[in-house]
This record gives sequence, C-alpha cells and structure tokens, in this order.
Amino acid sequence: MLAMFRKVNAKERVVGFYSTGPQIRPNDLRIHALLKRFVPPGVSTPPLFVIIDVRPDRQSIPTTAYRVVEEVDAADASAEVRKSFAHVPSLIGAMEAEEVGVEHLLRDINDPTVSTVTNLIKAKLAGLDTLTDKLVEMKGYLESCADPNRTKPVNQEIIANMQTILNLLPNLNVDETVRSMLIKTNDMHMVIYLSSLIRSVIALHDLVSNKVKYHLDDEDEPTKDDEKDSPKEVESATEEEKKEDKS
Repeated sequence: MLAMFRKVNAKERVVGFYSTGPQIRPNDLRIHALLKRFVPPGVSTPPLFVIIDVRPDRQSIPTTAYRVVEEVDAADASAEVRKSFAHVPSLIGAMEAEEVGVEHLLRDINDPTVSTVTNLIKAKLAGLDTLTDKLVEMKGYLESCADPNRTKPVNQEIIANMQTILNLLPNLNVDETVRSMLIKTNDMHMVIYLSSLIRSVIALHDLVSNKVKYHLDDEDEPTKDDEKDSPKEVESATEEEKKEDKS
C-alpha cells in the first residue's frame, strides 16, 4: 500500500493524521503514540495532528493543527511528564493548476436568486460572528490567566499581541472620530440602498416588458374559436352559391 501511495503521490509527504473533531479527544494522544513508532529515527519533526471541521456553518479556515508537547509541573519536581497538544500555525495553499481549476469552476457557478447585496450582508455577518468568537476566546484566556489556581503559565507573547490589538483600536471618545466613522458608514449604506433600489426597478421593468411583449404576441396569433368558425362560414357560403345556381 505504501508503494502504491508513492506511485500516485510521489511529491507528497505524510506529516501526521487528522480527525473531524471538532474537539481534541483522549484517544488522539494514543493515535499519536502509535504513529510515532513508524517515524524514521533521523526525522526530528513529530507527527502533526489536524482537526478538520466539516460543519457547514464554519466561516473561517476549517483546519486547526497541533503538535504534542511534554509538560512538567515546575513546582513539583517528582511529577510525571504529561503530554498535551499545542497549537501550530497552519496555512492552506494550492498549486497553480489547482487554483486555475477552482477559479474556472467558481466562474461557472451562478445563482440568480442571490444578489450582490445579499452576499455582502452575509460576508459582514460572517465577519462579525468570527470577531465575536475571537473576542470570547481572548476573554476566556485572560480570565484563566487571572485565576490564581491556573495550571498553565502565562504566555507573554499572547499578552503582547492582545495589547497591540487594543492599541490599534480607534479612540471613540473623540467627537471628530465618531462623526467621521458615522459619515463613512452612512455613505456606504446609502450606496448599498441605492444599488438595491436600482436593481429592483430594473427587474420590474424587465418583467413589464416581457408581459407586454408576450401579450402582443398572443393577440397576433389566431384563437381556437376563430379557427373553428372559419370552416363553417366557408361551408355556408358554398351552400348559398349552389342554391343560386339551381334557381
């Protein structure tokens, strides 16, 4: 089976295993220990564990990578070594041929029932949902750091990143900044509103034009009653001519 894998995927390299999660489970450490037995001695990179979230409501990247780290309680020197999963930054990429193929497929997909305004609103809602999730996660981490009975040390790099994010936020206590943001938001919503109105008017105009066109076509075509009456009129005319000839 390994030989067949090398024939089909010669340029690919197995770096770990994955699960549909969506959370880490105790058996994942056992699977990691089983896979580690097959790692060659010269390889320093341990097997990675990736959770692939297959839920349809997921808006962000559906993959989360982890690696196994060994932790020892600094307060208790006689404590056993405990293994746990630590997060690893990951990025999803594709080859140039794959990107071109996906672009062609997406170009052919056209849903006329979904407007551009609807897509924009869905994208805004998805961004707000993701922002809410991240803020809740940051809140939980800060609360765990403030807990005196915490089991993990405080990561100063994460705290520094949070401080940078907070420093980049605009100061809403300044009236000029608040007014500028309101003006910009109103202008953007006005453009979206006018675009929706123009789209609706154009759709109604096309509908009326189609109705007028098909109504005129129906009037030009002969009806069934006219087709049925025409043979009778011809027959009656021929009978009158025959009577006149006999007289």
